[in-house]
Amino acid sequence: MIELVQPLLAGDRRALARLLTAVENERPGIEQALAALFPHTGRAWIIGVTGAPGTGKSSLVNALAYSYRADGKTVGILAVDPTSPFSGGAILGDRIRMRDLTGDKGVFIRSMATRGSLGGLARATRDAIRLLDAAGFDIVMIETVGAGQSEVDIVRAAQTTLVVEAPGMGDDVQAIKAGILEIADVLVVNKADKPGVDNTVRGLKAMLELGHPVARDQIASHHGTLLPLEPAANGHNPAFWLPPIVRAVATEGQGIDDVKVAIQAHRDYLAGHSRLRDLERQHIEIELYDRLRAALMTRLLQTIPAGAVQQVIDRIQAREIDPGMAVGEILAFQDQSKAKVQS
Repeated sequence: MIELVQPLLAGDRRALARLLTAVENERPGIEQALAALFPHTGRAWIIGVTGAPGTGKSSLVNALAYSYRADGKTVGILAVDPTSPFSGGAILGDRIRMRDLTGDKGVFIRSMATRGSLGGLARATRDAIRLLDAAGFDIVMIETVGAGQSEVDIVRAAQTTLVVEAPGMGDDVQAIKAGILEIADVLVVNKADKPGVDNTVRGLKAMLELGHPVARDQIASHHGTLLPLEPAANGHNPAFWLPPIVRAVATEGQGIDDVKVAIQAHRDYLAGHSRLRDLERQHIEIELYDRLRAALMTRLLQTIPAGAVQQVIDRIQAREIDPGMAVGEILAFQDQSKAKVQS
């Protein structure tokens, strides 16, 4: 894999495609390639696009890509599609919807399957983003699976998160479930030519005013810790971003410039309030814990006796022990293995 690093940095799209495949399949040598490319990352602006199925996320990504290309910017697109829990396959259909962009050398589209990963993102998505970043793309857009309430993971990877809503997609309560509105940096009401758009916008405004940190004196961090806010004289804290609500009809190209203006305003806000470095540090911390958790789990399973986990599962099913006690027994297996090695 390491021999593909220089071609990728030189703009070789074939090298990029091969490295993306290696990341998805966890091929030997990919870690060394990623380590060599890491110093060349940090230049692209990462935009996450999420929302319920049917809101027009793919159409919005398609329209934004066209508009950014008109500005002379290069665009990388990661479309994350759900994996079937039964067959293990994925349709990867977003690439079909964006086929009009395929002839543009300044656009690179890659579909990725979630492979059972929750949170709307595939496990390999962060590494794929870095590959596109190192390849020199100005804008990297990630479109999540559209599972409705499993989308919050996108905020751990993107710098600007677009939450796409549409008229007639559910009641007001649905819009605020599982923190969907809380992760939004920009709210896009797509299909704004449909009936009921005014009610949707009005409902979103009411929810933002009710739940946004400017109305409270504390905000929860990603780890659930409450962080105090400095009170402002007028009751509005300028240190916090209030997500704008933008109307659009992506299939007609309407409102796309307004969406871009909102994205740029959020980017300027992060830079102006020195939040960009803090956001990057938070992303790194979350990713580090995720990778540590996965590595420790792999190491644990390698040290315990074969069949031990199945035996514990049998005992849980027989109601001999509960899952909490089962964890203790599995860890005891690991301790016994360590003692044997040391002796």
